[in-house]
Amino acid sequence: MHDGKQPNTLLLLEHPHVYTQGRLSQQEHLLLSKNQLDERGIDLVETDRGGQITYHGPGQLVAYPVVNLRDWGGPLRYVRTLEQIIVESLSSFGIAAGLVEGLTGVWVGGQKIAAIGVKISRGVAHHGFSINVNNDLSYFDHIVPCGITDRRVTSMQQIVGDVIDPAGVRYSVAYHFGQGMGFTMVENPETSL
Repeated sequence: MHDGKQPNTLLLLEHPHVYTQGRLSQQEHLLLSKNQLDERGIDLVETDRGGQITYHGPGQLVAYPVVNLRDWGGPLRYVRTLEQIIVESLSSFGIAAGLVEGLTGVWVGGQKIAAIGVKISRGVAHHGFSINVNNDLSYFDHIVPCGITDRRVTSMQQIVGDVIDPAGVRYSVAYHFGQGMGFTMVENPETSL
């Protein structure tokens, strides 16, 4: 990607249960011991993305854009564009989401529905964002998500009151990502990475 020969790419996937710690994570924001993590089958991974600790797991859509930003815009514009892409994607499902002044991510009624954590290296963006679709929100009870102590998390399923079609969410995110970034999206068949 750094040499300009690989195309901009958007990976959309789900993870097994895992807590990821960004560069700004504080150890006290993980509320479980190593033994408790092992007992629950939850991995803990340190990453080089921005932000603090968060959870990824089944039923949550995780998006990894690998995008050359050299001619596109700076980091702040990129993060704000990701937020708008998520807001518009959720709108496709009748969910009115928005931003909270001073906090990164996307919110519904004061509850966080999507987290963003990126790294930009030599003009190329890595990592990305996650949207709580149908995931078990109780996993957030064992951390201080993104270092925010006074707000809860929510999911599309919780807001709508029914299971959400994950394929529809992936399609909406890919479509709005292309629109927001000004890219023509081309779907590749599922492959193993």
